[in-house]
Amino acid sequence: MPGHVVPPTAPELPGWKHVYSGKIRDLYEPVEPHPRGDVVLVVASDRISAYDWVLPTEIPGKGGILTGLSLWWFDQVRDIVPNHTVEAPVPAEVEGRAMVCKRLDMFPVECVARGYLTGSGLVEYNESGTVCGIPLPEGLVDGSRLPEPIFTPATKAEVGEHDENVSFEAIVEQIGLEDAEALRDLTLAVYSRAHEIAAEKGIILADTKFEFGRTADGEILLADEVLTPDSSRFWPMDEWEPGRAQPSFDKQYVRDWLTSPESGWDKKSDDAPPALPADIVERTRQRYVEAFDRLAKH
Repeated sequence: MPGHVVPPTAPELPGWKHVYSGKIRDLYEPVEPHPRGDVVLVVASDRISAYDWVLPTEIPGKGGILTGLSLWWFDQVRDIVPNHTVEAPVPAEVEGRAMVCKRLDMFPVECVARGYLTGSGLVEYNESGTVCGIPLPEGLVDGSRLPEPIFTPATKAEVGEHDENVSFEAIVEQIGLEDAEALRDLTLAVYSRAHEIAAEKGIILADTKFEFGRTADGEILLADEVLTPDSSRFWPMDEWEPGRAQPSFDKQYVRDWLTSPESGWDKKSDDAPPALPADIVERTRQRYVEAFDRLAKH
């Protein structure tokens, strides 16, 4: 089956027990009761994924950038929605790329906000004039700004499988109207705030994905990572030109190389992708660093 995760390379950490590895993150539980209550340790690795595969080559420093940028964004939107992070020390071995977080009952929904048309949304639009069942105006092209941001949820897939774009009504059937409306409204509110902040830094936030969870007492919190190059499309504003693929601050270099003749890999096959060349690793690393510097350091 395509999309297998590499064998976990999660480090052993004193006081914490490794319980799960996703494509990018490793999850730990405290060995002893934690002073901050029911918490988990979320560690962002330097792994990178593309086309539902975890690649055999890591991007140095990527985990620190994802964590630092997530923490910065949590601060920018905490007046809209609280998040799952708690103030607590992390093991020295993973300092800078780990967060202690409240344990949540996660909603089984990928909450996607789109302000621009591209990616899977563009594919659906070209076929039907809609995205996740939402009708859009005629004449839009790759990179077009939408009349207003739209909520285009997806169902969470098992690791190695594709998330599936679905309609709002499908989410209502899955989690109920009240929660579906709450997730939609929070997603669009956070996207709008982040789009405004990014624009001030010369960056277009084309689309992004959020995850939410509920505490034991029923509060909805923003969780996982937020507004990183792994979960968002960031485009340089001064190079935005609808009608073509946009330059981006993310792993597009990786995707482009994997689908080029140079890689020799067929993404439709069941074969694992090859290792990344050093220049692709470095150019990808530089884009992640630039996204962090332009957003969070000014």
